[in-house]
Amino acid sequence: MTQTLLKTLSRLNSPTVHRLANGLTIVAEQIPTEAVNLNVWLDVGSAIESDSINGMAHFLEHMVFKGTDRLESGQFERLIEERGAKTNAATSQDYTHYYITTAPKDFADLAPLQLDVVLNACIPDRAFERERLVILEEIRRFEDNPRRRTFQRAVEIAFDSLPYRRPVLGPAAVIEQLTPQQMRDFHRTWYRPQSMTVAVVGQLPVSELIDIVEASVEQAHIHEPVEIDDRALLQSLPNYSPEPAFETIVRRDIVDSSLQQARLIMVWRVPGLTELGQTYAPDILASILGQGRTSRLTRDLREERGLVSSVSATNITYGMQGAFYISAQLPTENVAIVESLIVEHVRALHTELITEAEIARVRTQVANRFVFGNETPSDRANLYGYYQAIVGDLAPALDYPTRIQALDALDLQAAAQQHLSPDAYGVVVLRPA
Repeated sequence: MTQTLLKTLSRLNSPTVHRLANGLTIVAEQIPTEAVNLNVWLDVGSAIESDSINGMAHFLEHMVFKGTDRLESGQFERLIEERGAKTNAATSQDYTHYYITTAPKDFADLAPLQLDVVLNACIPDRAFERERLVILEEIRRFEDNPRRRTFQRAVEIAFDSLPYRRPVLGPAAVIEQLTPQQMRDFHRTWYRPQSMTVAVVGQLPVSELIDIVEASVEQAHIHEPVEIDDRALLQSLPNYSPEPAFETIVRRDIVDSSLQQARLIMVWRVPGLTELGQTYAPDILASILGQGRTSRLTRDLREERGLVSSVSATNITYGMQGAFYISAQLPTENVAIVESLIVEHVRALHTELITEAEIARVRTQVANRFVFGNETPSDRANLYGYYQAIVGDLAPALDYPTRIQALDALDLQAAAQQHLSPDAYGVVVLRPA
């Protein structure tokens, strides 16, 4: 077992990293608040699935709460609610995580329950069939949501082969064919202590937080250790690599009768977490272009010209690759002119240095968001769990403001020239019927 106190320039954070002999990593921190948040993270999301089981990770997230050898279906939630605690879970492309927030006095009683349901899910046949119907209804609701449909069309054009082009929920046709045994095998393969990071933050001493989590893992992990060849497991995964930048403008034009206004989405392929150092500049460029009322696109296209109802820019960072995403909602007749104006703004990033005032605005925003995003135990546990589980290092989480502040106008211009071509990108237009 090893334990490290992470030293950082930020005075806000002082997490301790503790690794157990079974491979599980604990990140713990004491902060002055009357709550404790436990966040269990696994680097298991839809990206590790094959097409034939697309949606399994999300389906499993639901089934984890359907009972263990110790807890009947629904008993975990009842025990949590009886103490006034809260629980939930989420699945994404690169991760799944489960979390509870409790009063400090209840943490030692409730933490073992959380670890038990995650590690020892029974996945009974009848519950599986009932929950399948819930998942299928969730897929239908997803497909009925214009915003989600729009995003799905965007990632489908952003990625030709990477699994980020697939929906996390999976297609209904695949969900209808999955079996309980497939899910048990998936759980057995991926839900192991050595694949898990437990982030725990709250009003208890760090040593006590770690001891409670360690005891909870030992108590929960009642089954015989599963012998899995990690090298063989990794070799069994598809051999993905980042896709090359667009060489030309790739277009999709879709008629969507449910829309009242058109949607315009423009995407560029940018670095992901495997090239973490190259993700900071696109983050800043997204903020300058389309985050906040004073951003360039919002000020020009909405406030001054009145061509769009809304416009935004986001740098989406997945594990293997990212997508720089500009989205606008607008009257259909404005689509062509708005696309050309966005291209002009992107081209300007190549030819004109960003002003110091704009960079200063982003630096202030990032610094403030870092402070505001560190206020609650769940804020911090989410931050620590994500970076430790997905990146494998807490340092980038804690020095993010410093990395942003280190970039100047020349750095940003170089990043725009490298990653955001005004002559080659993906574009999706969804038009009302």
